[in-house]
Amino acid sequence: MNLLLILLYVGAYLCGGIPFGVVIARRKGIDLMKVGSGNIGATNVKRALGGKVALLVFFLDVAKGTAPCLIARLVVPEHHNYFCGLGGLVEAQSNQGIPAQMFWLAAGLIAIVGHCASPFLRFKGGKGVSTALGMVIGSAPLVAAAAFGLFLVILLATRYMSIASMVGVGSATVFGWVFPSQARELVPLYALLTVFVVYRHRENVKRLMQGTERRFNFGKERSDDDPNGAEFGSGSDDFPNSNEHPASPDQSST
Repeated sequence: MNLLLILLYVGAYLCGGIPFGVVIARRKGIDLMKVGSGNIGATNVKRALGGKVALLVFFLDVAKGTAPCLIARLVVPEHHNYFCGLGGLVEAQSNQGIPAQMFWLAAGLIAIVGHCASPFLRFKGGKGVSTALGMVIGSAPLVAAAAFGLFLVILLATRYMSIASMVGVGSATVFGWVFPSQARELVPLYALLTVFVVYRHRENVKRLMQGTERRFNFGKERSDDDPNGAEFGSGSDDFPNSNEHPASPDQSST
């Protein structure tokens, strides 16, 4: 089973690394990494191709985190703890060992690494928020539902995608602790994921402090600074004029 887990985790990395936004935009003749902030996720797709395509990319990026976790559920059955031995996983007695949820979550975490450091984009990528949502959906659905609900509330209240993303991811740490059915061993991993996502949003945090972060637009918006009338979306990474703010890996999308 150890070899099977290794293959699963390698597959999770490659799956997470598939840049759906880049692929779809390229099929429509657009180099997504040269549009706006240069990020590869749904936010920049909304700017370049519109809301419907952005929604498709969002769901695909979420699926990149969910699929490896669901496969891990088949490899490592629920309701058991395990020890890792040379011959594979050994079912532990009582509450000793590693809970199955840890192996599921690990698959999703590796997919997030693939999204943020894609082997198909010279190890550049996005911020990992959508794929992180998929990971939690696949490994802890109740936590995912609560965290996504809070994300939506914050987004509707503030219209700052960056704040909603960071709060939503961070809330998984709290929900993972307070919900009785969750493995407490996952909480430190949620906390580390929160630190990672905040780090990936460090440029957004700077703009929030400077008062220059753009708010999310739920409809269509044409910018006077954009002669092509491109759509603008998330305050997480939008700029009025992409020539003034060249694309960089640090401004990658969710």
